[in-house]
Amino acid sequence: MGLALFLLALGLARGIPSLGVLTPLEFAVSDLWHQWAGPRGQPRHGALVVVDEASLHAWKDEPLAFWTPQLARASQVLRQAGVRAVGLDLLFSISAERWLVQVGLNPGSGAGYDRLFRQELAAGHLVLVAAGSPGADGSPGLLLPSADYVLALPNLDVPRYIGLADLEADADGVVRHFRVWPVQGQEGPTLMSLAALLASRAGASLPVAASAPDTRRHALAYWGPPGHFPRVSLATLLAPDALGRPEVQALKGRVVIIGGEYMGMNDTHATPYRSGFFGAGQGVMSGPEIHANIVESLLAGRQLVALSPALEWGVQAGLLALALLVFLVARLRLALGALPLLLALPLLLGYAMFRQDVLFPAVATDGALLALFLGVVGLRYVWEERARTRITELFGRYVSGPVVEELVSSGEMPSLGGDRRDVTVLFSDIRDFTVISERLAAEEVVEMLNRYFARVCDAVHAEGGTVDKFIGDAVMVVFGAPLAYPDHADRALRAAVRIRDIAREFDAWFQKRFAGQGLPTFGVGVGLHSGPVVAGNMGSAQRMEYTAIGDTVNVASRIEGMTRSLGADILASEATLAASAVPLLLGERESVALKGKSEPVHLVRVEGLGSRPGAARAMNQEPEREKS
Repeated sequence: MGLALFLLALGLARGIPSLGVLTPLEFAVSDLWHQWAGPRGQPRHGALVVVDEASLHAWKDEPLAFWTPQLARASQVLRQAGVRAVGLDLLFSISAERWLVQVGLNPGSGAGYDRLFRQELAAGHLVLVAAGSPGADGSPGLLLPSADYVLALPNLDVPRYIGLADLEADADGVVRHFRVWPVQGQEGPTLMSLAALLASRAGASLPVAASAPDTRRHALAYWGPPGHFPRVSLATLLAPDALGRPEVQALKGRVVIIGGEYMGMNDTHATPYRSGFFGAGQGVMSGPEIHANIVESLLAGRQLVALSPALEWGVQAGLLALALLVFLVARLRLALGALPLLLALPLLLGYAMFRQDVLFPAVATDGALLALFLGVVGLRYVWEERARTRITELFGRYVSGPVVEELVSSGEMPSLGGDRRDVTVLFSDIRDFTVISERLAAEEVVEMLNRYFARVCDAVHAEGGTVDKFIGDAVMVVFGAPLAYPDHADRALRAAVRIRDIAREFDAWFQKRFAGQGLPTFGVGVGLHSGPVVAGNMGSAQRMEYTAIGDTVNVASRIEGMTRSLGADILASEATLAASAVPLLLGERESVALKGKSEPVHLVRVEGLGSRPGAARAMNQEPEREKS
């Protein structure tokens, strides 16, 4: 069943990404990785010339739509500075000359206003932009630059000199992907993205299919947060000494995008540096800088790529196998404590791979890992319920409920065939039981025994003992099986003293209940011995009981039999005292020859529990007497 859960979890890890259920979380984690990583290299291929506040102030009396002469001069300066390609991320849907005609001015008054700009276009020095523009019915369409500028392009080659400025955002509005060939409608030319067109003009090898444009989504490998790319103000570029300035000279060999970065412009977009968890980050990024990131990635040959399916399978299988091992072997509380660490592993691994430009589905893996944990918890619950039922059936008559719970939680199922244990065995019987049974009716004897044994069982269970069997008026108790206790001798000695005290207290009820029947004082004898036994379920297929057998049991029984002849309430062997650390008040020591034993057994009277450690050993100094 563990293997089945593992395979199910692995299937979930592979299937969750295709369902898209955890995609928002996957994006959020990826965004967090971007923010942790910060700048990821110094751009060497892309740069920006920006229309900023300083530029607007320099030509404050001229509307931006009339800046084509400035842009033409900027193209000339950039060419003199040795740039590789220039793209204009400003869409002029109407020319200045055409606008002057439309407002009724003398056509001749505006003639030649755009001449320098058209010359730059005709020479192929500038790449323009178009934008997607849905029609009135919602159908896809294109918004191209003014026809005056399109007609100026070399050979009217629109796909070679006009790129799409549109950026593709995910469902949460964050730009994380790009397309070399954005999907377009049936009408109009098929255009590359502005960034891809500029990169191809600068020599980049693009993933273009032989039969059709490649419209796949590619993960955008950002080079850093907003403001990371080198930029020069348009006002600085058009200054008289521009070519002598270091920032302009640094543009040599780069692809330059001219675009707007001024207050109030609407060409800003959310990036992974702004989204993340709870929308944390360093702000939005301008469209020109996003295009510059794409240009840089294409020219540097750097992409965010998915881990190969085989490696992804292997990594996920390894993480889930490790988690399964922990969940199955560790106790539930430890497994629950290890869960956050295990959930952190895919995230840390994913971040390490991200630093190498590899994408790993960490959240999907965590989702599968969490499902695996819940499955194992359910499986363990079923196992434990079955174990609890089985142990309760086997031991419910012998041990207390808490001991049954300890057996279940310990995960140690007692061997059905018996296993060797070091235990302390306690035997106890009622003094003068023959006289008592002769003078009481059978129903009264049963009443008396049931009442007495109920109190004895409570005392035994309080110390974790197992009531092995009742033999007439006697009871056999084992401490240390089926649940092993290192202090089994201490438990047995405390229980023995408690049984002796119960018998003394019970005498008051006994004499009152059966008054006038000439009954003796109610008393007990208790014998204890410690040593190895074989404990397990023994019997036939028709009847089987849990019990302990061995020489230790026989010796304990015979020690209990010596309590009457020695006049002692409690007798313990030296083996039991040697295994005990509980403070005791001890009486005389006896050296007794037991039936079947070639060597005498040394016994000690136990008078009660001591108040301080060492009391037991102090009492051991009494002289030893030999009995047979």
